[in-house]
Amino acid sequence: MNANYSKLLTKITAIMGLMSIGLLTTIPSPAKEVRNPNSRPSIFNEPLYNRGKKPSETAPVTTPTQPETEVPTVKPTPTAPLTETKETRNLVVLANANGSFTTLIKALAAAGLTDTLQGDGPFTIFAPTDEAFKKLPAEALRDLLKPENKEVLVKVLTYHVVSGKVLSGDLKSGEIKSLQGDPITVKVDSDGVQINDAKVIKPDIEGSNGVIHQIDNLILPPSL
Repeated sequence: MNANYSKLLTKITAIMGLMSIGLLTTIPSPAKEVRNPNSRPSIFNEPLYNRGKKPSETAPVTTPTQPETEVPTVKPTPTAPLTETKETRNLVVLANANGSFTTLIKALAAAGLTDTLQGDGPFTIFAPTDEAFKKLPAEALRDLLKPENKEVLVKVLTYHVVSGKVLSGDLKSGEIKSLQGDPITVKVDSDGVQINDAKVIKPDIEGSNGVIHQIDNLILPPSL
């Protein structure tokens, strides 16, 4: 390891060790919308009213009837099936539009990984949110983004990426290999999905070249 960033690694590793003691949060179940068909009453939902008018005592006037014109029956035209829309934005564009990954986008640019993650892929990114980056001291984060520490930054960021598109339903407890090379420990239970010391707080943000799983902590490769 080069001496110019060994001090930075020691600092970050110590911080991440403290972060692993934190309480885990659970993935909130998506709320189900309940629609009440009577929540917006319409006049057409009301019963028809008979005003109870008495029939006139005057003899009804009869008019000659004409034969009814036959109305042709028109068969309804079958509606075309709805086509499923597919996300056309790549993972970097999608993350940038999300609004929760501004620090990650800045880090990817500093590491020179933006073009890679806009490629064909597919990729799976365990993406730390801005709140996850804020758990690092500002000084440590500034040091990590400096050009002289680019090698460390590349290793940290590529450790958050897996080759292939792996949806949350495909994740199982065990290990998966990161793009950086070191294994990532996955734990799946009734509380959700845990990636090393990070919790998946929003899974399956799908893009045109892969999927993003939002996590609440940075994870560090064991080889650093």
